[in-house]
Amino acid sequence: MTLPDTFNFAEHLFALNRGRATKAAYVDDRGALGYGQLEDRARRLAAALLASGVRREDRVLLLMLDGSDWPVSFLGSLYAGVVPVAVNTLLTADDYAYMLAHSGATAALVSGALLPVLQEAMAKAPNAVRTLFVSQPMGALPDGAQNFDSAIAASEPLAAPAATTPQDHAFWLYSSGSTGKPKGTVHTHGNPWWTAELYGKPVLGLTEDDVCFSAAKMYFAYGLGNALTFPLSVGATVLLMGERPTPDATFKRWTGQGGVKPTVFFGAPTGFAGMLASPRLPAREAVALRMCSSAGEALPGEIAQRFKAHFGCEIVDGIGSTEMLHIFLSNRPGDIRYGTTGKPVEGYEIELRGEDGQPVADGEVGDLYIKGPSTAVMYWGNPEKSAETFRDGWTKSGDKYSRDADGYYTYAGRSDDMLKVSGIYVSPFEVEATLMQHPAVLEAAVIGKEDADGLTKTKAYVVRKDGQPVGEDELKAFVKERLAPYKYPRFIEFVDELPKTATGKIQRFRLREREQQK
Repeated sequence: MTLPDTFNFAEHLFALNRGRATKAAYVDDRGALGYGQLEDRARRLAAALLASGVRREDRVLLLMLDGSDWPVSFLGSLYAGVVPVAVNTLLTADDYAYMLAHSGATAALVSGALLPVLQEAMAKAPNAVRTLFVSQPMGALPDGAQNFDSAIAASEPLAAPAATTPQDHAFWLYSSGSTGKPKGTVHTHGNPWWTAELYGKPVLGLTEDDVCFSAAKMYFAYGLGNALTFPLSVGATVLLMGERPTPDATFKRWTGQGGVKPTVFFGAPTGFAGMLASPRLPAREAVALRMCSSAGEALPGEIAQRFKAHFGCEIVDGIGSTEMLHIFLSNRPGDIRYGTTGKPVEGYEIELRGEDGQPVADGEVGDLYIKGPSTAVMYWGNPEKSAETFRDGWTKSGDKYSRDADGYYTYAGRSDDMLKVSGIYVSPFEVEATLMQHPAVLEAAVIGKEDADGLTKTKAYVVRKDGQPVGEDELKAFVKERLAPYKYPRFIEFVDELPKTATGKIQRFRLREREQQK
């Protein structure tokens, strides 16, 4: 598979769907947006951006709740040759001020509900944004700002796309990382095409008959593929939800209260666990799900099995990253080995390396390295971290994995989360997954804690399900029966919730900090 010398990803998607002009591309809380309307609005926005003084290759901050204006903004920017910087909607003004200054964004596209926090950020980075478009404003616009809908209505569609190449910078995504400042990860116009061709179509098997619904928002690499790249590459319909993906909000969409019933749902292990624990979990007959996808962190097999038993629907677990744009290691529909992350996606190479940089044998834990055509160009303005992560065509993920004799890969934690107990590596995830098999446990996170002798032992932070008490001794015995004795948690602390990133990943470093402060 190859791409032409001139390639604009937005124009590529528009051209694919010009025969579906009246079909719904997106359905959100305001209604449906057809494929023809999507192209028309995006091309008008492209013209409005250029008319406002934004130039080709300028960065534009994209701070919007999931709704049809998000893909219009993203694709309109790409069509104009402008680089959207999609950012998390749950951050603070200080975070946005950093991103504005770091990216050098000259314009911003923002939801009205998020305008106050962006204005606060702009005051802290006063020389950044010169042009501001506000979607669904909730009051009077600040001086110089433009109403998103009005700007689109007043513009003629841009006649032709920017003559970009597959290697040209197309968009940025900021890593959600657990430590340090977020990294501006730069992707090209060709990268999303590769993820659709290598994963969305052949592995997930999406078709134009599907209705896709992603709990992960579009500002995440996972959500961008789920709710834009993959469905638009096959002419499917996408259900969007601006609010947080709580179990109740998700169930509302699953059962058709959003206007359509999704056939494919994209979630994360934390979300699946919360939904299975909800007393309002819908009956199998109330939904139309044919398949679910999970990423973000490894999916415990117990959760996948309970979900399939209830809905008759597989959860296809995989791992991707902001740096690789989407999933590169995955189970397949009909070929799922619970508790593993499956096998490499065709088109990607995987290596597990030891501390000496050499490949490890099957059954041994090693650092996960990936090579593939959707790799990010760099971390903007961060040559040291770029060199550390992107190595001679390979990307070091920061994850630990092992591979069995059949070629299936099993997650063993993050590089900085692995524990050495009695001289042997212990995977926090393995202990967590075992704890979560107990019927009274909702969530668990495991870290290392020094005992009185200064030796590292495992400590578990456990969130119990409502109304299901369980004691420390019972959980220790439960784990001892299922894992090697040295792996059971010597210490257990019950908590109401676990610290997490905005993507729902457990922040074990926060728990380690808590221990150090005791």
